[in-house]
Amino acid sequence: MTPSTDRQTALRRFVQTSIGDQPYRLSPASADASFRSYWRITSDTVRGTPSAWVLMDAPPDKEDLGAWLDIDARLRKAGLHAPEILAIDHAQGFILMEDLGTRTYLPELSPASVDALYADAFDALLRMQRSVDVNGLPSYDRQRLVTEMELLPEWFLKRHLGFTISCDDWDVIEAAFTFLVHAADEQPRAFVHRDFHSRNLLIVEGAGSAEGAEILVNPAIVDFQDGVIGPITYDLVSLLRDCYIEWDSKRVDGWVENYRLKLQAAHLLGSDVGASRFSRWFDLMGLQRHLKVLGIFCRLWYRDGKRQYLDDLPLCWRYATTVARRYPELADFAALLERALGDRPIQASRECATA
Repeated sequence: MTPSTDRQTALRRFVQTSIGDQPYRLSPASADASFRSYWRITSDTVRGTPSAWVLMDAPPDKEDLGAWLDIDARLRKAGLHAPEILAIDHAQGFILMEDLGTRTYLPELSPASVDALYADAFDALLRMQRSVDVNGLPSYDRQRLVTEMELLPEWFLKRHLGFTISCDDWDVIEAAFTFLVHAADEQPRAFVHRDFHSRNLLIVEGAGSAEGAEILVNPAIVDFQDGVIGPITYDLVSLLRDCYIEWDSKRVDGWVENYRLKLQAAHLLGSDVGASRFSRWFDLMGLQRHLKVLGIFCRLWYRDGKRQYLDDLPLCWRYATTVARRYPELADFAALLERALGDRPIQASRECATA
């Protein structure tokens, strides 16, 4: 991960302007599934105390800094630990921000630690849904939900599996999509992060502040720029049926029920929504998400050359087919998915990445 010479020069100029003349070290911090990249800036102050920042490089012809900054401000105003912004260059697409460290949830999660870590995540999620200002945010509406699911036939079924979709197959797919959209439409609406999972939540030390208000310490939250207003179970299923880690179904059921009760206590969910109805919403929202992700992970390989995401297909597939088989209305769709895969390894790539 190395920026072009011209962009690296601009990046270094921005850093020097932002932190002064002190010497610093630049190293890769992380990359994500977009065109953004992140760089850790470390420097020793005059007294020898190390300082660190993270720089986001978001090429303005490919990424929208405005959306990221808008959601960051909304989260911090609600008392959530999104990064504090130190400097911005809108024209170049650079942001210098608080360094949240490297302790993402994923490697820290274990059967012994998960309850405590998820307790923090549930508190943050409830605060997001209760307190984040959603005025002016895009709606996670029917068209957006369907457009996301259409990545499945295009990139997973056709491109990855080489499956030819017949007219009858299309009827089954469209009926399944309609069923899932109707289930999403039944739910109360709230702020939706859209990627509230173990790679985007971090454990940090110390407390933060925003406009004099105390910030929730943990978890710190990143990758929130696609925030919308949408179904209330979306972020919950992103966390509990995480595409990168799996938990026993009974344990997940317990977390889901406990969170339902939290929502009702916070008056975000009607008292008439019982456990079975909420569980159904959770299941079907998760299926919508995992169908989308199956398509996205394949697109990241075939279009963008990021092959590592193919390794995450088996878990998403297991989530999707398990839920689809659970509902009679989706029996034909589940059968279609299994017929499309056949007995081939799901991670097997059909071709080399293309530009």
